[in-house]
Amino acid sequence: MPRLLLLLAFWLPLASVAETLQIPLGEQGAVAGQLPVRGESQRAVLERFGLADEEHPAVGQPPITRWDYREFSVYFEHNHVINSVRHHQPRAAMPDKESP
Repeated sequence: MPRLLLLLAFWLPLASVAETLQIPLGEQGAVAGQLPVRGESQRAVLERFGLADEEHPAVGQPPITRWDYREFSVYFEHNHVINSVRHHQPRAAMPDKESP
């Protein structure tokens, strides 16, 4: 029993030294305005955001189509939005401290 208490007394302070790492989810990039929402028609997306940079043909059953814009992609089932996804925007690399 004394060994257990000694072991707990040794490990307990180490647990309180841990740091909290917070990763902001969903902050991949700033898109002007809102993304297209589920159920919105292709025509409404076209009117609101203009022509896509690239339109991928329909695949599968039901047909799923993807429109790629500069900062996000929109997925359609038939002619209605099922999902909108922001593209990853990598942050600028930190310069090395030891660079000449």
